[in-house]
Amino acid sequence: MCGIAGIVSLADKPVPTDQIKPMCDVQAHRGPDDAGYAFFQVGDKSTGDGGYWCGFTDPEFRHFNEHLPTLTGQYARDELGRRRYQLAFGHRRLSIQDLSHYGHQPMSNSDRRYWVVFNGEIYNFPDLRKELEEQGYIFRTRCDTEVILHGWKQWGFDCLEKLNGMFALALYDRQENTLTLARDRFGVKPLYYAVTNDYFLFASETKGILASGLHRAAIHPGALVEYFTFQNTLGRQTLFEGVEILPPGAAITLKPGNGRGPTSRMFHEQFPAASETDGDETRLREQVAESFSTAVRRQLISDVEVGSYLSGGMDSGSIVSVAGRSIPRLVTFTGGFDLTNVDGIEQGFDERGLAEQLSYLLQTEHYAVVLHAGDMPAAMEKITWHMDDPRVGMCHQNWYVAKLASRFVKVCLAGAGGDELFAGYPWRYRHIMDGPSPTGDEDAYFRYWNRLLEPSEQPGLFAIGEYSSAAGRARQMFQDVLRDAPAPRKDLSETENAVQRALYFEFRTFLHGFLVTEDHIGMAHSLESRVPFLDNDLADLAWRIRPKWKLDTDSLRSNSANEHNVSTDGKIILRQAMENFLPVEFTRQHKQGFSPPDENWFRGPSMDYIQSILYDPRTRQRPWFDQTFVQARLEEHFAGRRNNRLLIWSLLSFEWLQRHWVDKTFE
Repeated sequence: MCGIAGIVSLADKPVPTDQIKPMCDVQAHRGPDDAGYAFFQVGDKSTGDGGYWCGFTDPEFRHFNEHLPTLTGQYARDELGRRRYQLAFGHRRLSIQDLSHYGHQPMSNSDRRYWVVFNGEIYNFPDLRKELEEQGYIFRTRCDTEVILHGWKQWGFDCLEKLNGMFALALYDRQENTLTLARDRFGVKPLYYAVTNDYFLFASETKGILASGLHRAAIHPGALVEYFTFQNTLGRQTLFEGVEILPPGAAITLKPGNGRGPTSRMFHEQFPAASETDGDETRLREQVAESFSTAVRRQLISDVEVGSYLSGGMDSGSIVSVAGRSIPRLVTFTGGFDLTNVDGIEQGFDERGLAEQLSYLLQTEHYAVVLHAGDMPAAMEKITWHMDDPRVGMCHQNWYVAKLASRFVKVCLAGAGGDELFAGYPWRYRHIMDGPSPTGDEDAYFRYWNRLLEPSEQPGLFAIGEYSSAAGRARQMFQDVLRDAPAPRKDLSETENAVQRALYFEFRTFLHGFLVTEDHIGMAHSLESRVPFLDNDLADLAWRIRPKWKLDTDSLRSNSANEHNVSTDGKIILRQAMENFLPVEFTRQHKQGFSPPDENWFRGPSMDYIQSILYDPRTRQRPWFDQTFVQARLEEHFAGRRNNRLLIWSLLSFEWLQRHWVDKTFE
């Protein structure tokens, strides 16, 4: 797990070599163990023979601009006689595989044709390595990075489809003068990019791009409205003007110095269709259990200690059960909440008791952290600095549990993806039912995903003149995602088709937003999060399973939308499969999210902090919101008339984002 960065000249101009180090330094939390840099000059078009220079340590980099090495050959130089480089790579390393210096990046193959900077883990790299060794490739390291280099030489672009893991990478072919950026098929690891002033910039986090000093932070009005519609952004555009995120399963290619911008293509675009050939229920349950167990064991590969989150729920409990068979006394972590003066439904938000029961049954070394009302205000400034791409939900609870885990391990298993693959949110799918066609009711589903305000209220929030066009853009982004969903199938019922459509939407949007948050929060503490449910083989199997095996589609239309009436109907086949690993009382319990009691805390102990930020003249003078409307929503929450906790969190996050990045000038 690491942080990567790069600068590419798109024209006949050198890259500012002194800017790559700040891009990496601002991401040092992603890789505190090592740093490396490489610089390339486009070679002769007939031979592809370009020069390069690779620096291994920060001290070496400090002397780079003063004492550039002289290589044989004639190369273009600037007015001071220094070589003109057109591509710069930077890397920060969190050592997980092959802890020796052989795992240093940027890494090249033996003839120096291919160079890569890579963030992530390739879990099937031992199998790929064996396959490549049979083809005659010789390996110098024990890490997965070298498998990518040799795999690219052997298979080219098709190498990406073979990688089972989480990754964001940049690979440069010196001979062809082609740079390829790619992101794993489900988007577990992020990769951001921007085109500005004839430069193409990329980094693992938005702050890496901004730290280059080549791109000034400004808010994108359309993305702002999108965020305050869905508490998420659904496409490439981030909240920062000109900064985009590479979609899951996508790749970008470009040629340094040729005067053209990047081109994009998908290497993994479609999910397998629901199949009629699933066999009987017993066989299907065995397939899910076997594939899940294989996925967890595959993701235990590491040269450092591996731990796991343990919430007390079925998904994390099953992961711990399987992992514990390979790692005795697995270290596990959970978070709970001080429920003093908390009332209503939030009284049931603390899962520490269930987690401790599971820890006892599974014989783990278990640690817990208890969050109090003052913990959000205490950490909000740091959290929002790291969350420069804010997404769904609150995350201060995740922050403190990741902080706890990082004291003991570098790698932590997490349960993300199980609900989205196996239909764990039945109350959500009702909103796409009863539509005029098998594709469902798009308007009702859109209203449901307006997470912060009712659609009729939203115009009152904004003071920006571009609101109408921006609101239309948000609706269009929503429709674009649904348009790409699998077409209705004649062999599925209307309810099944609607559920399949909803699952696709949530996988592409809600889960993606959650994964971005999971990455940023974990890496803030130099902690690698792994998600076994998003193993390629397990995910493909889950998508082939018909919705009727995942939830009671017959009762879905008749039940109310209250989650407590229908929650046990979700993940049916997964619950049955997990009985191989957990006692039945844990596989049949109600769905419980990891959410703090912020409805109560925001109108109680945290109220003063919220007012100090959102009523601050600095905040109220910004051009985005109608402050009378904002104050009315705050007072509504403080008085207990309505739960606006998601809106309040989003307003705080957005204000801090501006203070951290828009108000700051990188020189």
